[in-house]
Amino acid sequence: MFEKILIANRGEIACRVIKTARRMGIATVAVYSEADANARHVRLADEAVLIGPPAARESYLRADKILDAARATGAQAVHPGYGFLSENEAFAEACAAAGIVFVGPPASAIRAMGSKSAAKALMGQAGVPLTPGYHGDEQDPAFLEAQARDIGFPVLIKASAGGGGKGMRRVDKAEDFAAALASCQREAKNAFGDQHVLVEKYVLRPRHIEIQVFGDTHGNCVYLFERDCSVQRRHQKVLEEAPAPGMTRERRAAMGQAAVDAAKAVGYVGAGTVEFIANQDGSFYFMEMNTRLQVEHPVTEMITGLDLVEWQLRVAAGEPLPLRQEQLSIDGHALEARIYAEDPDKGFLPSTGKLLHLSPPAENEHVRVDTGVEQGDTITPHYDPMIAKLIVWDRTRDAALARMRQALAQYRVVGVANNVEFLSRLVGVPSFAQADLDTALIEREQANLFPPKSPVPDEVCLLAALAELQREAAAAAHAADHGSPWRMLDGWRLNGRATRTLTFRHGELARAVAVQAVPGGYEMALDGPPLRVRGRSGANGQLDAQLGERRVHATVVVAGERRHVFFEGRAWPLVLMNTLHAGGAGDDVGSGLKAPMPGKVIALIAEAGATVDKGAPLLVLEAMKMEHTIHAPRRGTVKAFRYGVGDQVVDGVDLVDFEEAA
Repeated sequence: MFEKILIANRGEIACRVIKTARRMGIATVAVYSEADANARHVRLADEAVLIGPPAARESYLRADKILDAARATGAQAVHPGYGFLSENEAFAEACAAAGIVFVGPPASAIRAMGSKSAAKALMGQAGVPLTPGYHGDEQDPAFLEAQARDIGFPVLIKASAGGGGKGMRRVDKAEDFAAALASCQREAKNAFGDQHVLVEKYVLRPRHIEIQVFGDTHGNCVYLFERDCSVQRRHQKVLEEAPAPGMTRERRAAMGQAAVDAAKAVGYVGAGTVEFIANQDGSFYFMEMNTRLQVEHPVTEMITGLDLVEWQLRVAAGEPLPLRQEQLSIDGHALEARIYAEDPDKGFLPSTGKLLHLSPPAENEHVRVDTGVEQGDTITPHYDPMIAKLIVWDRTRDAALARMRQALAQYRVVGVANNVEFLSRLVGVPSFAQADLDTALIEREQANLFPPKSPVPDEVCLLAALAELQREAAAAAHAADHGSPWRMLDGWRLNGRATRTLTFRHGELARAVAVQAVPGGYEMALDGPPLRVRGRSGANGQLDAQLGERRVHATVVVAGERRHVFFEGRAWPLVLMNTLHAGGAGDDVGSGLKAPMPGKVIALIAEAGATVDKGAPLLVLEAMKMEHTIHAPRRGTVKAFRYGVGDQVVDGVDLVDFEEAA
């Protein structure tokens, strides 16, 4: 076994590999960019080496710098994690040339599966079922459009290289094909350095089911059952589970054997995932093979009781697979939710900023949290904005769903927009609860997943007021002059009791809580008769409160002027208003269109001086490895673009001078 390995990645996967290696008695070396100097994986590793500036192409994608770090530290092997160089055949070859073990498949297998079109041809020869489509080398737009017409709409355009939903577009009619193709090729070029695409029939109501395979250098290959990854947005997975609901023993065996055949066809070694598009009738087609560990691998670990990273390291060291196919079995059901710094209400735009408060649910035999960040860390615009993976397990799917709902209700994130509440709604919609799954589930459940904004409950305002009063009392008790009568907060007055007002704003609506101190607590009035309120604060903003006859539990986190109230599975960001401050008339919105996040301008679609209709695309911004198109908010004239192609922009800057039509 290795004495020391280098992890050529960052975030939660780097932390996960370090944890497993440490348990196996293997020393670890982390690599990091300037943006990750204080990252969790750097803090956890035995050693760490700086490899470059924040941009991935100058650090985590620099094979030469990573190999220099491995040689300098005496690492015998490199674990690539997922993303970055994990499926880079040249890097695998460079490791071999340097006498360093690449913890992954041979370069020949990466090469064979790295091109989706070449992989499909190979799978066809191996007898693996294929989706109807064009998988050849001809890339002329007119030719590809003609192929799409022959296949029949809807079709799916997708990058031949890479994955993760990038360079992928569904096209429903011929007139939309050219624009979708150009966007797909541009995104593929930026993400993978290769704009080659293929065109396939889009299967209506498809399920995305993948098979975990493992091979060794002794000719053994097994499948570790399946994962259902159907719940996606923009072709990126949101929820994953294992085993797949409704999977029969016969279908599992057929898909497992097809996956093993696919792996053996390329001489596969290590952990890999064979992905299939499955029809509702049970038929399935090969989609692609990911020649690496997958983000969602923990659900497989939870139902098998295995550590797949340990298997990777043992196989890379030349050991045979620890178990044979007949020794593998499924125990229970597991689900994984990806906790992201993103705003679901703004089209899932990534969010950046400091994690002012981060409190995941407690880990135990039913709940696991894989993360690369801790409270106080920063989500930057340079890398994927994942905060954590929340994994739950129980004996049945219904029990696991209950565990997930409870765990999400306990997750606390302050400092960045996040998808925790969205995920809570998602696991609660009837179609997911009843396992009526397909890749369009999020789109068809829009009404349930994006309900109208509801007013702030009275309890939330009362809890915010109680927490604020207790915070003031704690500060007074710890003040140097805490015995002074001027520090007394009991509301005593010579001719009666004092009433003060705490005003909280949520969005455009402000609500005032009238407070009087009474023995043992307070009387609070909010648009009605007063209510007796008392409570006790705990660590990390926890609050046990008595609201009249009702006893409740909440968490109230202070972040500047905001009071984030976590109550009954929801988060309410309230602004504590200073009612003595007279502000101005408000910000001048102006006529520009603002950048929704930091990024780079990669295309100007409209022309300066042109008159455009509402919704017309104006420019394309690339951020967080994804394209974001800025559209005209109404009919008007594009007066000027403030930035050109290639320019970097920061969050909130005006991108376009736009004049509304009269």
